[in-house]
Amino acid sequence: MGDLRKPFLLLAMLAVVLAIGVELGAGLLLGGADAGAALADSAGALDVELDDVSGVSEPSGRGTGYLALIDAVAVWSTGLFCLGMLLPERIQGRVQGVATLIFSIILIIVGLIALIIAFIELMIMVSLFLAVPFGTLAYLALWGFFPVGEAAVLLGLVLLLKLVWAGLLVLAQPRFLQNKGLVLLILTTLLCTVVLEFLHNLVPVILVSIVDDVAALVFAVIAIIWGLVLLIGSIPAIVKALRVTVAAPARAGGSD
Repeated sequence: MGDLRKPFLLLAMLAVVLAIGVELGAGLLLGGADAGAALADSAGALDVELDDVSGVSEPSGRGTGYLALIDAVAVWSTGLFCLGMLLPERIQGRVQGVATLIFSIILIIVGLIALIIAFIELMIMVSLFLAVPFGTLAYLALWGFFPVGEAAVLLGLVLLLKLVWAGLLVLAQPRFLQNKGLVLLILTTLLCTVVLEFLHNLVPVILVSIVDDVAALVFAVIAIIWGLVLLIGSIPAIVKALRVTVAAPARAGGSD
């Protein structure tokens, strides 16, 4: 940490916090636009007449928001680097193990809950879509008109912020590239962001909500895996801290 460039590290922290903020706010920034005309056109294609299609809005999707589960690990890891600027290494080692254990457990629990919610929603989507014609119309009314363009803008911004975050980390300390876990985390979050945008443009717009939900499922699983990695990694740090704590009184007693 001696040759750490602190301003770059702090800017990296800011960049990844902004990225996760955009992801968490995606539900408010996406969707909500009127999709009544598109629903009427789809109903006509199914030879079904609808008298009133007002109040039908575009969905916001889950994929972008679920990216935040993975990027929570990025925020945590960067935060630990920043913590090293404030605490002595001896104290940091003790705090880091316990804090990481707690964070990993919370991440796993939240990831499991998010996984269940996304899975249930996906089953409802597929069931309605296949139940032609009225189930399909219900699906179209709820999830059939995903705002692909707006999502692409947000994902582009998120990707840019993540690239800035990764670049600033390297500028802050080039030896971060020797941290295989950190490099894997950077590659994971960048790849997930690119894949999500690719999926949004892969299928017709009426199916985007389904593939977006599939991506959300995958992101929840990846977040759970990272939570398990952090949990397992925190155990040696906790054991080492306990040994140091136990050994300290013994050394003090021996000196007396």
